[in-house]
Amino acid sequence: MGLIRFVAMTSDEAKAFRNGGPDAYGMKPERRLSDGSGVPCRHCLRSVPEGKPYLVLAYRPFPQTQPYAETGPIFLCADECERAPDSDVMPELFRARTEWLVRGYSHDDRIVYGTGAVTPKQDICTRAHELLQREDIAYLHMRSAQYNCYQVRIDRA
Repeated sequence: MGLIRFVAMTSDEAKAFRNGGPDAYGMKPERRLSDGSGVPCRHCLRSVPEGKPYLVLAYRPFPQTQPYAETGPIFLCADECERAPDSDVMPELFRARTEWLVRGYSHDDRIVYGTGAVTPKQDICTRAHELLQREDIAYLHMRSAQYNCYQVRIDRA
């Protein structure tokens, strides 16, 4: 096992949303059909295939609301899917784009200033390892470099 691990949304969270549970804004997730591109599920960490249903919802990947608890849209397979295992290897889904935003968060879930950087995909694991060596950083988020959408959490192994 490596020094970092990519961590997908939990199965309990995914199940709650699939069962109509409220999103971060208290709304029921919207159901749509995938066109086969740009619909990454945060649970299985795969693209939702063309013609398959998916959910779009407001997601806050933080334990509680606070000024730094960013909330934004994510996608989730509408049908049950297998959760991506925690891994030290960047999931294949994320290799299709050239760069991602990587940002560190403190033990009280605040952004650690100076850690956010648009990072080429081939440097993600190295950057994550470097940031997680710091005692003031509890975990990282990998987000879309274009839209800032949450993709996956990165923890120490």
